[in-house]
Amino acid sequence: MKISVELTLTPIQDNYEPAIINFIKKLRNSGLTVKENPLSTQVYGDYDQVMQLLTREIKTAFEAIDRGLIHVKIVKSDRSDYAADF
Repeated sequence: MKISVELTLTPIQDNYEPAIINFIKKLRNSGLTVKENPLSTQVYGDYDQVMQLLTREIKTAFEAIDRGLIHVKIVKSDRSDYAADF
C-alpha cells in the first residue's frame, strides 16, 4: 500500500535550524521519494518502509532537541506526482 506523508518538525528552542536540517537530510538519504517546501517535507512510498523510517527518524530528531513537536498528515495513496491544474 502506497502512502504520502507530510511532516513539519518544530523544535521549540533557540538554534532550531540544525535539528530540522539533520532531520530532512536523513529523510533524503532513505531512498524514498522526498519533496520539500518552505513549510513542510513530504515522504512518499510503501507504508511499511515509510513508517519504519519515520519511527526511527522522529525518535532521533526528538532525542536531539529539548522541546518540540511534529505535525504529521498521512494520505493513503502516492500523491508525489500531484500538480495543480489551476
